[in-house]
Amino acid sequence: MGVIMITKNIIDITGREIKTLLNEFRNAGGHEAEFDGSGLSSGVYYYRIDIDDEQKKINFEIKKMILIK
Repeated sequence: MGVIMITKNIIDITGREIKTLLNEFRNAGGHEAEFDGSGLSSGVYYYRIDIDDEQKKINFEIKKMILIK
């Protein structure tokens, strides 16, 4: 397993980046990032995870989440 660059962002419904949870090099494997939505309004948000591996292949995933307060 090698080193990968991981970026995790929170995006609002208009596509504007709200928070960056993670933006660093890590060893390949499972990782967690804590999200504190206390400063945000209830609503629909998205999170995007970008992974850049040693072969410069960029993988990404976008998922929807609902924040209810």
